[in-house]
Amino acid sequence: MRCVGGITFDDTGRLLLIQRGHDPGRGLWSIPGGRVERGETDHAAVVRELWEETGLDVVPGELAGMVVRGRYEIYDYLCEVRGGRLRPGDDAADARWVDAAVFARLDLTEGLADTLRAWGRLPSR
Repeated sequence: MRCVGGITFDDTGRLLLIQRGHDPGRGLWSIPGGRVERGETDHAAVVRELWEETGLDVVPGELAGMVVRGRYEIYDYLCEVRGGRLRPGDDAADARWVDAAVFARLDLTEGLADTLRAWGRLPSR
């Protein structure tokens, strides 16, 4: 099943994460994203999913990478925020910007830290 995610940083290098409100991964922190709907492009899915989960309007850019988690192929794109107000919504129990110290303490979805490290996309500070 094709899915997308949005790797998004603020001006200070903090990474946008959501706490998953539903399974798989309920309670774990992850990159916001979800399934690509029939007839939808990856970029359109990223814009929709980030709006639904975080309240932010983003512009997707280049593909950061792809991972396979079970039956899900997840294509993660670098994104820039162009508007909106951060708030958890849809499948997200929480949404926040996290720096490196907070990132290191969160219960993350399986493989997230290693994947972001390999792609050079960890939060700074």
